[in-house]
Amino acid sequence: MLTILALETSSELASCALLHGGRVASRSSDGVRTHSASLLPMVQELLTEAGIALADCDAIAYGAGPGSFTGVRTACGIAQGLGFGAGLPLVPVVTLDAMALACHERHGAAEVLPVLDARMNEVYWAQYRIEDGLPVTVLPPALSAPAEVAPRGTPRACGNGLAVYAETFASSAFVADGDPAVQPHAEQVARLGAAAFAAGQGVAAAAAQPLYLRNKVAYTKAERAVINAAGAAGAGA
Repeated sequence: MLTILALETSSELASCALLHGGRVASRSSDGVRTHSASLLPMVQELLTEAGIALADCDAIAYGAGPGSFTGVRTACGIAQGLGFGAGLPLVPVVTLDAMALACHERHGAAEVLPVLDARMNEVYWAQYRIEDGLPVTVLPPALSAPAEVAPRGTPRACGNGLAVYAETFASSAFVADGDPAVQPHAEQVARLGAAAFAAGQGVAAAAAQPLYLRNKVAYTKAERAVINAAGAAGAGA
């Protein structure tokens, strides 16, 4: 059986999970500002409890996005650092895939519409059907205004976008039994990562990338300083 470490930080919830011996154990921490500080201690707790070292894992799965720009970068960056250090491959998992699996596990839904708040009056969304316990894409991940979310049929909706834009979605049939409490979590990232790794979809740490659906992103002061410095260096070359 595969042993997969999973990281997920694309929303306000930071989580990590360890799939080992056919079982999943996890840790989570609320507060987007603490993601980078809280993730590694939680990982160490899981490994210690399982009695294994990081190098004993087969791969590291991470929530690749879409989601918070800083959040998806955090998961990818930490996964890369751990992967380089332990010589492990990485498995990127689409955040909305993980939400679809979570909704299926919680409600038994066969058709799922994850809707994740993207801020700036937009949402990330996609549509899936569940086959053999795994999400299969019906409509691929997209970024749009809430009013432009247009699923096929009436899938079960989930995700915080339903609550953030409740007024816009009020007349939409797909929100009748929607669950805004479903959010990306490393437990589902671990399960999806295991399936993807078994299918040969692992990548080298150097090749791992976040998934962004928005070209314009909000940079922090520190990030802008790095960008400006790089631009100045390029101009002087």
